[in-house]
Amino acid sequence: MTFTEFILAHGEDDPVRLLLSRKRYPEIDLELAVSTIEARRQLKAKIPEWYAVPSLWFPSRLCAEQCSSSVTARFKADIVAGLRRIADLTGGLGVDSWAFSKVAGEVLYNEKDTRLYEAVRHNFKELGIDNVSFENKCLEKGKVADILGDFVPDLIYMDPARRASDGRKVFLLEDCSPDVVPLLPEMFDICRLVLLKLSPMADISLLTKQLPHIRDIYIVAAGGECKELLFLLDREWIAPEVVTIVENGEKLILPFCKNAVKYVEGEDDPLLSAGSYLFEPGHALAKSGEFSYPCVYPVKKLAHSTHLYASEGIVRPLSPYGKWFRIEAVHHLDKRSIKEVGEAYPRAEVSARNVPVSSDELRRRLGCTSGGNIHIFAAATSSGRVLIVCKKLV
Repeated sequence: MTFTEFILAHGEDDPVRLLLSRKRYPEIDLELAVSTIEARRQLKAKIPEWYAVPSLWFPSRLCAEQCSSSVTARFKADIVAGLRRIADLTGGLGVDSWAFSKVAGEVLYNEKDTRLYEAVRHNFKELGIDNVSFENKCLEKGKVADILGDFVPDLIYMDPARRASDGRKVFLLEDCSPDVVPLLPEMFDICRLVLLKLSPMADISLLTKQLPHIRDIYIVAAGGECKELLFLLDREWIAPEVVTIVENGEKLILPFCKNAVKYVEGEDDPLLSAGSYLFEPGHALAKSGEFSYPCVYPVKKLAHSTHLYASEGIVRPLSPYGKWFRIEAVHHLDKRSIKEVGEAYPRAEVSARNVPVSSDELRRRLGCTSGGNIHIFAAATSSGRVLIVCKKLV
């Protein structure tokens, strides 16, 4: 039995039982086969193009968890399209290098983990990729030129590992491996452009202070969560001018830190009554911090630090970048209202915004269980705190 035949025959089997049956398959690298089976289960929806090729090797389940999806990899490839040579210095499972190979003439892939490096060399051969060269070296200060050798890239790409030695997830730039900032001078000596994939949990305002020559910022969200935070650095650039928000494939380009409309303290409360509508920014728009952007449309922000917006009707241009709710009722936020609303809506989603209570604590006080099509917001407005009962709109 070949490796590929084993993968196809045992793709639905229990990995633990397979490992215990080692003696039955002496011709198979069972640890690699089991990790490949586990990884393929994760990649079926994430990278269907790779799942369709059962001869690929995946040396760990973790590499499948951490890799880009084919959708986000293609988005990065769109950013660099038109460049001739791209160097991926933290190659990992190779999904980004694979996407870059579709738009660039040549790609250099580097990965310090030897098993992963060998698997990717095998996989790219199976995928028919022939414009990628490979290096198996550790990326550290003073070694960038050694990794690149004669390869002179138009852009260097890096996706630093965001796990500590004990397995904890990290998001601060200096806690990632490798630490990007000390490497940038060497990279800029060789190459004008550097594209960084950073933790979606990272603080954008902090990153803009830590990273030089930021040209563009991309925030990519899909499926209800922020997936990727990308920084394009250009040694001939001084400061970012725009931030690009991508929410479920819809793209919005905004001036960076140049909000078109400012909220003014003391202005009249937004329209909050039964029959009007509430807009909640999506993950990408919220991550950008561009909370004044919705106000270029006929919506009103509830308060300076309450990132919810009310409107007489649904504003369609905002729909790709958040959720709309129809307001059913508005109450003062007090014990009596919490009791009455909780009794009236035993099943509801609950969110607390800019009030001195957490969403979990508010849910406990309401006595609600999750589910249904009702969403209850506790929020501060410019004149007080309210409890807003909304109906979700599909």
